[in-house]
Amino acid sequence: MNFKEGDAFPDFSLESDSGSTVSINDLKGKKSVVYFYPKDDTPGCTKEACNFRDNLDKFEELGVPIYGISVDSVDSHKKFKAKYGLNFPLLSDSKKELVTKLGIKSLTGSAQRVTFVLDKEGKIIKIYPNVSPDKHSDELFSYLSESN
Repeated sequence: MNFKEGDAFPDFSLESDSGSTVSINDLKGKKSVVYFYPKDDTPGCTKEACNFRDNLDKFEELGVPIYGISVDSVDSHKKFKAKYGLNFPLLSDSKKELVTKLGIKSLTGSAQRVTFVLDKEGKIIKIYPNVSPDKHSDELFSYLSESN
């Protein structure tokens, strides 16, 4: 991993499942959760995404948006989102530029399962490098509740 807590999150501009473009500037002004996952519609990634879906209202109460990112295409994200009723943006890093900048591209070329919590200025305040897909939403919510 090329970044650590306290570093500014790198500049990026990625297409979302809705067709809009999301950049680092869109995340500034509030804390944000940016989680990377290996592949749409696989067991661990589905479990993690559905846990975020099921707990999104708790994160919204804290004013913290969730963004999921993988190297899958926008079309793949649309299908994944529709199949599981996901209620937060999925961003496509299909050119693998952001995962390469961050140093979290796996040997297979997908994203490693890593979560970044960003502060209002876009700085990394917490990194979760070893995520358990079925418990991650809860541990992240606990951290955000205590740090708000």
